[in-house]
Amino acid sequence: MAITTSRRGSLPLLPLLSLLLPVPASAIDWLAKPSLRLRESYTDNALRAPPGKAQSDFITEIAPAIALIGTGPRLRVHLDYSWHKYLSGQRADTDNHELQASADAELVKDWFFIDANASVSRRNISPFGPQLIDDLPDTDNASTVRTMGISPYLRHRFRGLATAELRYTRNTVDSGGDLLSVHSDEMELLLSGEPRGTGWTWNASHDVRRTQDSKLAPVRMQRSSVGLRYPFSSKWSATASGGMEKEGYISASGKAPEGRFWSLGGVWTPSPRTSVAFSTGKRFFGTTYSLDATFLQRHTNWQLNYSENITTMPTQFSRLGNRDAGQLLDQLWRGIFPNARDRRLRIDAFLRYANSLGPERGAINYFSHRYFLQKQLKLTMARATAKSTMIAGITAVDRTAQTASGIDSGLLPGVEFGSEDRTRQIGGNVGWSWQASSRTSVNINAGYASVRSLSVPRRDNNITLTAGYTRILQPNMTASIDVRHTRHASNRGGDYRENGVSATLTMQF
Repeated sequence: MAITTSRRGSLPLLPLLSLLLPVPASAIDWLAKPSLRLRESYTDNALRAPPGKAQSDFITEIAPAIALIGTGPRLRVHLDYSWHKYLSGQRADTDNHELQASADAELVKDWFFIDANASVSRRNISPFGPQLIDDLPDTDNASTVRTMGISPYLRHRFRGLATAELRYTRNTVDSGGDLLSVHSDEMELLLSGEPRGTGWTWNASHDVRRTQDSKLAPVRMQRSSVGLRYPFSSKWSATASGGMEKEGYISASGKAPEGRFWSLGGVWTPSPRTSVAFSTGKRFFGTTYSLDATFLQRHTNWQLNYSENITTMPTQFSRLGNRDAGQLLDQLWRGIFPNARDRRLRIDAFLRYANSLGPERGAINYFSHRYFLQKQLKLTMARATAKSTMIAGITAVDRTAQTASGIDSGLLPGVEFGSEDRTRQIGGNVGWSWQASSRTSVNINAGYASVRSLSVPRRDNNITLTAGYTRILQPNMTASIDVRHTRHASNRGGDYRENGVSATLTMQF
């Protein structure tokens, strides 16, 4: 049963939401959906042991959860929280929390805004070795990561001149122990000029960020840039940008990570549903390229992205997962599910199933205190009709460490020293759901992830195949049966195969 309320003013919910108070006095609709999931699973390899040492086990999972959506003219809230208790015969009983929450509010009309987000999730400590499986208790290669961010900002449009934004952002990433604890404070000034003459526009920015890692000295990043966009026609525009940057970390090569940068590119928009933006340029680490393309059709949407940037693993942990896939599904489902809140709940449910049993969508992020040059190519496709939905993604990521590896020796004692100096990952994931009738549906998911070290001869492959059948027993009660096959192979040993079957009963209140 969905609990829907309409209330004037603010509603204290969680510490995260309290950051947004006082909420403007305007109508806010709240939709709360508490639920309980009971699952009984059988696995023939509970500990993900090599052949000949596998041990079977029955695992009971109890998972109460709540989904919360708040919508108003000047406030949006989304929260998806669950607690999982695992009762196992082969290992000690365990529990974990899963949270995805975000909120944004306009506190002073046209002037003062605030964004906030928080997450709690299980993550792989290393890209090598046993990987996470949703139904099974954690291995020694997994830990819980908590992230939180808050970003108040001032934004105002000065007619005829520019739109100005001054934003402060505080981000924290914590593993709950000594493995990882990082926080950053960032101040950014953005200026976006009003169109001039034939429609050309300009922009400028100045960004300063201070990062404190519990294992490292503070790092200060500074970046300033200006950009221009000139339209040649209704379909083509040219872009240019340039500036100065200083990353602040101590490079392993001894060369300071700073200097001037520039880029030249273009934007092609042949129709309102198709756009392609591309550029090339120079930064302190070499020639750079970027691509951002979107192609929207009636039932199928595509996104293709390529980027090159300096990043860290805590930064990757802080990014909202499945944003691209969620946006594509939202666009496709607007005609099928016109109610925005109902559509959001359905998107969350689909992506949760599509990701829960397969390899991590996109790049495998892992624990590290190092800075990396990351080159990433990502293709995402979403197809949705009244009867079926499919999400497919392919990701290729090349990461080259920019700082020394010694700082990570305590994080990954079981991994060969230097194996993460340079890694290359290729992954793919396909999730498909078919509505066989008004009460039954079939779900299939396939995932593949390959992680290769280019600094030492190591390569790990992960494959997961799942299939499930779901039936609505009552309006607020659903039963499902799922089967799973997982396989892990490495040229350094530790291979395993695992098969599982689970029966799940989900009740909504």
